[in-house]
Amino acid sequence: MTLREPEIIELSTPSGLMRTMVLRPAADGRFPGLLFHSEIFQLTAPICRTAAALAGHGFIVALPEIYHEYLPAGTVLGYDQAGSDTGNRLKIEKPVAAYDEDNRAVLDYLKSHASCTGRLGSFGPCMGGHLTYRAALQPDVAAAACFYPTDLHKRSLGAGMNDDSLARAAEITGELMLVFGRQDPHVPAEGRALIYQTLTAAGVSFTWHEFNAAHAFLRDEGLRYDAELARQALGLTVDFFRRCLI
Repeated sequence: MTLREPEIIELSTPSGLMRTMVLRPAADGRFPGLLFHSEIFQLTAPICRTAAALAGHGFIVALPEIYHEYLPAGTVLGYDQAGSDTGNRLKIEKPVAAYDEDNRAVLDYLKSHASCTGRLGSFGPCMGGHLTYRAALQPDVAAAACFYPTDLHKRSLGAGMNDDSLARAAEITGELMLVFGRQDPHVPAEGRALIYQTLTAAGVSFTWHEFNAAHAFLRDEGLRYDAELARQALGLTVDFFRRCLI
């Protein structure tokens, strides 16, 4: 499907207005909604291209700026040391409750959108994969695709670096899809094993994919990008959301 021009909106949250980009098909009709979480760098060009690809398969995709309380609206951090330093600092400055409140604001917006069916999913890579997992704790999220979710196994997201994400696994009522690169030092084998064992013990419905790939292999910029594996993984993602949301 072709897309409409991107729309920029501001959503109200307890910690202020949150700039959010909305992408949706140009065709008339109603479509499932996807909450799309970025990496620590916010709405970079690779993130927006991936979101557009998903929207083009028949979804309304909303991308919030995850650090809206800390950075001027429209800020995009660079894929460099300075950008990494800022993004990683803010990742553990922001309270986990504020991430959850942001999730709720986007989900409520999507659910009320005139072109949304009311069926909701979530997607995200890296830190966004962890935030996508937390979105799945919301009862109206039927499907969440988490790409190499960082800090999930370490329980170190947010202020205090002591999140309860894995501890709340039994609260997930939708289905998860988890995607990892075996050569990703941010989610090593022992971390992946802990996530798998926790989800299994909690009775969560999930599918699991591991590729011989590095961290951020989905991002179409930089030396870690693997075009073929990214194509396969996005295809699995589209199939997953179609099965769960349509």
